This record gives sequence, structure tokens and C-alpha cells, in this order.
Amino acid sequence: MNDDEIERYARHLVLKEIGGPGQQRLRAASIVIIGAGGLGGPAALYLAAAGIGTITLIDHDTISLDNLQRQIQFTTRDVGQPKAEIAGAALSKLNPLVTVRAVPAELTTGNAGAVLAGANVVLDGCDNFETRFIVNRACHELGIPLVSGALGRWTGQVGVFASGHTQTGTAPCYQCFVPAIPPDAETCERVGVVGALTGIIGSMMALETIKWITGAGDPLVGRLWIHDGLSGESRTLKLPKDPACPVCGIQDTKQFGERG
Repeated sequence: MNDDEIERYARHLVLKEIGGPGQQRLRAASIVIIGAGGLGGPAALYLAAAGIGTITLIDHDTISLDNLQRQIQFTTRDVGQPKAEIAGAALSKLNPLVTVRAVPAELTTGNAGAVLAGANVVLDGCDNFETRFIVNRACHELGIPLVSGALGRWTGQVGVFASGHTQTGTAPCYQCFVPAIPPDAETCERVGVVGALTGIIGSMMALETIKWITGAGDPLVGRLWIHDGLSGESRTLKLPKDPACPVCGIQDTKQFGERG
């Protein structure tokens, strides 16, 4: 690292769990973030600040005025612009040492394998179960750890799903946790969400990503962290692997590639 990098990442370098080797791993890492909004935005900002080498933002949506209550990576003058491109520009301004790729497209079964291949970690901050299932299957089959965040009203959650990763072969995947789309699934548009909660959950997603890449601490593999914003209390649940899971169970079939 040059002198500017040493100064920029000084607070990481003095942490024994990260230090120089960990910062080098962050610089060499490539991550993909699905959704550049309420969760993907703060996660991306903290990961760019942390010195992740390459960040790919995938979001086909445009910025609307009602996004600004919680998506603080955008400003009023950005309304109507593509989320991925505007968020990507903000990351480049924050840390020009990071390579940022903005993909203003929807993630589908047809493109997921190609888009996610080669990533060290995928972060899912999307707002629908259809996309979550596509991301989960692709990550399982490609052997990529998935950091998943979700929220609504005053409550949020974060989990790390690494079912296809060679070091965590017994870990559950996201669909072990949510086997099918819940019939009573709610959206933030309908039930609301307090804006500051997105910062808490998005930051936690960034923290879990940093832990995974640097090898620091104990990532939330096979566990779900739940935060209640109204009470200020958090709890962590263990998630079992489902032998009958359609993605990582014994009868699973591949769509996107081999496990790594």
C-alpha cells in the first residue's frame, strides 16, 4: 500500500483482526450488491470506504422522491435518475481507489450466473422474494457466500447463507429459511419502514461482508440476526439446513454452474 492508502485505512490497519493482510484481502475482493436502495446503499458506502477492490451494483430502478426518506446515498436532484449509476458515482467520489461497476438491469434466471460469477461475496438487499430465490440458487451453485438483509416497519434481519461454499458445506441456504414465497408477504410500500433502520441493517450487511473477506470474528453463517428498532433489542437465531430444500437439499438440480 502507498502512503495515501495507509492513511485512508489507518483505523483498519491497527485492528489485529484486519491489519495489513486483511486490508490487502479487502483490496483484492470483488463483491456484487443486488439493489442499490435502502439496504444496498449504506452497505455499498461502507464497503467502498473500507477499500473493497471492485463493487458491482445491480438495480434496474430509478430514484423516486419517496426513496429519499431512507436512501441517503441519493439527493433530491437525483430523482428520476438510474439508482445503480447514481449510487455508483457516489461510491467513486467517496473512494476513487475502488473500481465500481453500475449495472442498471434486473437480475434474472437468465443472467444471474454470468453477473455473479467471480464474486467473493454477494449482498442481497432487494425487495421481492422472486429475486431473492434467484440470487440464493445462483450463489449456492457458484459457491459464493450470500449476505442477505431484509426489513419492514421497525424490524430488520441479516443472515449469511453459504450452503455452496466448500468451507461450510453443512450450512443452510436462504430457501432453507424461506422455502416458498409467504402468502402474506408484505412490502415496505404498504406497511412502511422507519428510515434509520435501513442504515442499521445495511451497515450490518457491510460488517458481515468485511468479516467474511478478512477472516475476522464469526460471520452469521447458519444464523439470523434480528433487530427490533422499537425496543432497541437484538437476538440471534440458529437456522437449520433443510434436507428437503429444493436448492441445497439432496435432490437439488443445478441451473447456474458448479459449486466452488
